[in-house]
Amino acid sequence: MKFFYTLFIHLILGGWMALFAQQLDMDALKAYPFPNELTAAATGARIAWAFNEQGQRNIYVAEGPTFTARRLTNYLQDDGQELSSVAISPDGKWVIYVRGGDHGSNWNDDLPVNPSFHPVPTKVQVWSIPFGGGEPKSLGEGENPVISPKSDKVAYSKGGQIYTVPIDGTAPATVLFTARGTNSSPVWSPDGSRIAFQSNRTDHQFIGVYTDAQTPIRWIDPQFKRDQSPRWSPDGQKLAFVRTNGSGGKPDSILARRPNLWSILTFDLTTGKATPLWTSPKRLNGTFPTTHGTTNLHWAANRIVFLSYHDGWPHLYSLAESGGAPLLLTPGNFMCEHIQLSSDKKTLLFTANAGTDPLDIDRRHVVKVSVDRADMQVVTPGSGLEWSPVLTGDGAAIAFIGATSQRPPMPHVLATSPSATPQLLAADKLPAQYPASALVTPKQVTFKTPDGFTVHAQLFEKAGGPSKKPAIVYVHGGPPRQMLLGWHYSDYYANAYAMNQYLASLGFVVLSVNYRLGIGYGFEFHNPKNGGGYGASEYTDIKTAGEWLAKQSQVDSKRIGVYGGSYGGFLTAMALGKDSQLFAAGVDVHGVHDRTIERTRNLVLPDQYDRAPDAQYALEVAWKSSPIAYMDTWKSPVLIIHGDDDRNVRFSQSTDLVRRLEDKDIYHETLVIVDDTHHFMKHQNQVNVNKAIAAFFLKKL
Repeated sequence: MKFFYTLFIHLILGGWMALFAQQLDMDALKAYPFPNELTAAATGARIAWAFNEQGQRNIYVAEGPTFTARRLTNYLQDDGQELSSVAISPDGKWVIYVRGGDHGSNWNDDLPVNPSFHPVPTKVQVWSIPFGGGEPKSLGEGENPVISPKSDKVAYSKGGQIYTVPIDGTAPATVLFTARGTNSSPVWSPDGSRIAFQSNRTDHQFIGVYTDAQTPIRWIDPQFKRDQSPRWSPDGQKLAFVRTNGSGGKPDSILARRPNLWSILTFDLTTGKATPLWTSPKRLNGTFPTTHGTTNLHWAANRIVFLSYHDGWPHLYSLAESGGAPLLLTPGNFMCEHIQLSSDKKTLLFTANAGTDPLDIDRRHVVKVSVDRADMQVVTPGSGLEWSPVLTGDGAAIAFIGATSQRPPMPHVLATSPSATPQLLAADKLPAQYPASALVTPKQVTFKTPDGFTVHAQLFEKAGGPSKKPAIVYVHGGPPRQMLLGWHYSDYYANAYAMNQYLASLGFVVLSVNYRLGIGYGFEFHNPKNGGGYGASEYTDIKTAGEWLAKQSQVDSKRIGVYGGSYGGFLTAMALGKDSQLFAAGVDVHGVHDRTIERTRNLVLPDQYDRAPDAQYALEVAWKSSPIAYMDTWKSPVLIIHGDDDRNVRFSQSTDLVRRLEDKDIYHETLVIVDDTHHFMKHQNQVNVNKAIAAFFLKKL
């Protein structure tokens, strides 16, 4: 049976693809390398990054002035083992990293990942390797390592405690101390003599300072609050940190929108005095930021820098060390993310959807600004996309990752001298026959929803073909994400970009929708009324996208599909359940289908006498925000895909949906990826998933 199904798909693919001269091959399309974890040493001109080459993940390094890329490690199998927490020691002599786990997950990120079914899974370990080359050395099982300013030790977390180990691995790791709670996020003092850390105690959280085995841990202004993000002053005499409320209090309305307020304090280690510097405004956009890096707190040169949404956009601000009114460093209608403080603590480098071109709101560029004045400058203007900037320790160059609509992400360096042009690194790692010329340039599309929001989308369409084409709405996950007019800075969404290009090459008109709850368009867009489990108002944007496609002259309105992963899988299932008359077929990749699971008891039977006044109604709203509430109107065929080691969306969400589809006799197909996670860590698994999505749409549309 499998042979005949495969033959059938090949016949479909062959007949359809014959209409197009430059049809893409999925294996060739997915051959692009993907760089991430770009970092720089605090001194000199040394940089490092992780490179994923068809599942072979390795550390690469380069050094100025030539910045010739060089592979440092030799992991030559597609075994699903990620590389994370890449860093270079301040003296530039060592590179450290974590190998293993899934650090994009919601839980169990420190547990082994084993999609290759090895009898003994690879452990999640901290490693070090000389920058100049040599064999990597295991420093111990753990995660989130940070290097001492003296370049001699590494601190990391394991099992809720903090360990240290010589960076050269000459002695085994030892636990620094044993304390209650889950202790994590170690931060070395500037002279390397002490470590500040967070201690999560469930309903509250403290900041502690460890000095040595003979000195008791010092707890920094312990309160009935949640304290986080300790940052040392340059002289090591003070700490800045962020404070939010502890858990508890009288149960309030669940469905009411209210801000999660936060404040910035400093603590003088000499006097023992805590001083509040700034508190967020008591309004919705004063809430604790949820974009990349959250508050992005830094203690810069005589200023304290942070990110806040309180002017309607996630912008950078700085405060005097004594407090006062914050200075807005980045005015304008754009967002700041991937924020880095230079080693001299005078400059902030970051990524923003900013520039003089109106299309820049759907791109990313490298931007810099001083910590003490609003002199923002877009460093990489143009039609490309650039992100993850770092300044070399000597201040002579900015390293970043850049892409275009056609060329996949690659590392670059740009000299800080006037009129310099970016230098592409590791160009030989992009296959010589990579089909970049066959990729279309996505077009920006905007449309209005019935309730008045402007939604941005990207349209992928190949010239030629029949007068009426099938179309597909692509729905990203997250949901705090933004798809762009080119390759994406996340490997998960770079794959989605490649997939949309592939579908366009097969003759589909593809519309990638940036729906509400996403980032890039301001606070109200990111935090809409009745969004998510409080009414799924964002589904309106998906339905409107389908209706927009149906009105296009080149689209066959009877052949519109929808697909997406994670939150995109959830909205795909919503589309099929609520509007099968509009969406003729869909592919739901590891989506959420029942939003009442794991919250019902807490809502209606909390472990206390009082409960929220709208608990029962909130549960009903969560149910109506769930795709399985619409099984009676679900008519369209669907392909369900899920990896059964998913650590972001429980596999049981798809198991339950499949049973309901079976009970309703709704046509469905399934693909289970055994022992892989939400992010399909094994390259070949992702390729197989992509092929299955395309084959299903070719068959059904």
